[in-house]
Amino acid sequence: MELTTFRNQLFAEGEKLGFTDLELYYEKQESFSCDIFKGEIDGFESSTVNGVSLRGLYDGKMGYAYTEKLDEDSVRFLLDSVKENAALIEDEPEEIYAGDTSYREMDFYSSSLSEVTTVDKIAFMKEVEKKIYAYDSRVVQTDYATLQDATVEKALFNSKGLSLSDRNNILVVIFSVVVKEEEELKSDFHVTRTQDFKSLDPNKIAAEAVEKALSYLGGKTYPNKKYSIIFKNSAAASLLATFVPSLSAEAVQKDQSLLKGKLNEDIASSHVTLTDDPFLSNSIHSGTFDSEGVATKQLTVVENGKLESYFHNLKTAKKDGVASTGHGHKPSYKDTIGISPSNLFIQPGEEAYEDLYEDLEEGIIITNLAGLHSGANVISGDFSLAANGYYVKAGKIVGPTNQMTIAGNFFEILHDIEQVGSDLEFAPMSAVGNIGSPSLKVKRLSIAVD
Repeated sequence: MELTTFRNQLFAEGEKLGFTDLELYYEKQESFSCDIFKGEIDGFESSTVNGVSLRGLYDGKMGYAYTEKLDEDSVRFLLDSVKENAALIEDEPEEIYAGDTSYREMDFYSSSLSEVTTVDKIAFMKEVEKKIYAYDSRVVQTDYATLQDATVEKALFNSKGLSLSDRNNILVVIFSVVVKEEEELKSDFHVTRTQDFKSLDPNKIAAEAVEKALSYLGGKTYPNKKYSIIFKNSAAASLLATFVPSLSAEAVQKDQSLLKGKLNEDIASSHVTLTDDPFLSNSIHSGTFDSEGVATKQLTVVENGKLESYFHNLKTAKKDGVASTGHGHKPSYKDTIGISPSNLFIQPGEEAYEDLYEDLEEGIIITNLAGLHSGANVISGDFSLAANGYYVKAGKIVGPTNQMTIAGNFFEILHDIEQVGSDLEFAPMSAVGNIGSPSLKVKRLSIAVD
């Protein structure tokens, strides 16, 4: 059944059964991925997943249900399930939002990207891999070589007359390159995201991927102590992503955030301004409305170090007596409403990455982090993580370190940021939106080099 017909029938039947309010959320995800290994296709997957969820207010209580089918039987199944579910749930009902007066008109979808053929994608990956092997004799293999593209369509309708839709697509290329010199093996990965397939340069991607791996050869051990630190942009973004839940009003209200009671107080150095922008291109997380139908807007979360806002959905906003910030979020149509940023990033400064360490007498550059899920406490801010990076002496990069362990507290680091670079980059993977940061210069951090 066509979505509009399904919606109309669902709302009409719901009204007859005595539902006060109904909301239908639709999501469709199309994905393609292919893996390449030594010139051959090593994996291939193409899928389409779509479904709807229904929220409904019945006898003063809210119920929920979802299905993958849009047909006559599903209309009755959803309404019956929501009615039964509402009788069992004792929580205060969530609000079915009537909508805002206006929504920003944005097109996040690239038609040209959708027209790229599978043959062209596979040929491109093979070309990049070939250039990686040809770039340097020390390349022994690509541990991981994959192309992924995704299209996400979302729509939200309710019985109060709200009708919204967004569509996004993105293509991601990932190469993990392994290099060997004598008996030493090193690797690193390179990620490229785009909506413009024609802009991808196989030579550039190959060179950057190999050079990143080569830069770790010849690692040395340095004294275990506190060093001045530069968090390279991607490492800084990954660290920020780990502690984003602390900015959720839900976590604050549940006493699961050290930022409780910190509104309008300094929680970072004056160099830090943290912005969430739902309108960025090249992001699958951008959108003109959130999962509750609230119009999204650019939000300054931290301005010059001062905490200006938490992330709110309708439920947390009502509890705090404020307006929703447009951050109600469903990870999929099967899930209930939570909270998540869209494209959250530290505003870049004016100084180049190289300028951040040119005046360091001695320091460490952290280029990537491992163990973020197990080695970090989101509530306290404490972390102990494996890291890779470079040793700096007299303002110059001397060379790579052996693997390090870094330990500290995220909230203390925010206060200790001395400079912010201009090289904004987003973390390759994050469970909470699209998180970015420029490179950051931090006063001191404990480092143990293996």
